[in-house]
Amino acid sequence: MSATSPAAPTPAAVQPIIVTPDLDRLQAFYRELVGAEEFTRVPEDGPVFFVGLRVGGSELGIVADRSVETGSPTRILLSIAVQDVDALLDRVGPLGGTVRGPANDMPWGQRVAHIQDPDGNAVNLTQPV
Repeated sequence: MSATSPAAPTPAAVQPIIVTPDLDRLQAFYRELVGAEEFTRVPEDGPVFFVGLRVGGSELGIVADRSVETGSPTRILLSIAVQDVDALLDRVGPLGGTVRGPANDMPWGQRVAHIQDPDGNAVNLTQPV
């Protein structure tokens, strides 16, 4: 590399993190709906601040902050690829979430259902069609 060439960018990874006043509720929602598995907890003992979840090959973080308000409009959309969108829709409400409408086949080859988690965060459940 020459002295005038910029260095190549370092590869990056993105981990979405949801801030919530009720970490246990959101963790249970994602665990029961899409099989999210806890892989880290900070601190390990005592009141938890952060939980890292694995959802398939992806990671989702949840941070506890009792002062944060829920239900306000979000500008981030979580999209979760699942085996069967329709099979999960009946589970959303009992887990504290909201189904925003029926699943639809989209022209780009996905079946998509718009839901909200218990905090009101926008989530798309998707599967290939």
